[in-house]
Amino acid sequence: MTPTFIKDSPGSKKECCDITPACFLNNRIEAMKAKADTPFVPLNIAVLTVSDTRTFENDTSGQMFVDRLTEAGHGLIERVLLKDDLYKIRAQVATWIADEQVQVVLITGGTGFTGRDSTPEAVSCLLDKQVDGFGELFRQISVPDIGTSTIQSRALAGLSNGTLVCCLPGSTNAVRTAWDGILSQQLDSRFRPCNFVPHLKQAEPCATRG
Repeated sequence: MTPTFIKDSPGSKKECCDITPACFLNNRIEAMKAKADTPFVPLNIAVLTVSDTRTFENDTSGQMFVDRLTEAGHGLIERVLLKDDLYKIRAQVATWIADEQVQVVLITGGTGFTGRDSTPEAVSCLLDKQVDGFGELFRQISVPDIGTSTIQSRALAGLSNGTLVCCLPGSTNAVRTAWDGILSQQLDSRFRPCNFVPHLKQAEPCATRG
């Protein structure tokens, strides 16, 4: 079946909703062209690890975020490790949201169901808009690794004051899944048809704060 087009306006074409291999290939080619023509925008990213037991020496999940984001060309603006304390988590994230230089906040830990897991409760009230699809997609792509246990992940994301905040489980595998399967593309200004970069506050690249 050949792809068909519906006339949208003089000199333009609007692709029909028929899904065919040819349509899919054409869309991928156009997306690749768009990526090649769009400059990469490095982002200032803060990383927060929530844990009662980890230190910077054994925080493999936070370190994986740092490694992944710097390899992608983004900048680590600050890295913090906090215990599972709802109000300390909320205060730190609120500080970053108010900071004009922080564009993305990545949080690992505290999204489960144990008594002290409180990251979603700490963060959700700070968000202007929830990104519902983030948690939905994260749980979906986690199924091959952990099966139905994925329903016990309360991963979430949202936008606040031009800052994207993402909350993820504390395991290194969860961080890898989220970055490789979602964040690497959605934090890339060249990714099409859309990414989060246009929704973030404008900021100059910053060095890591001590």
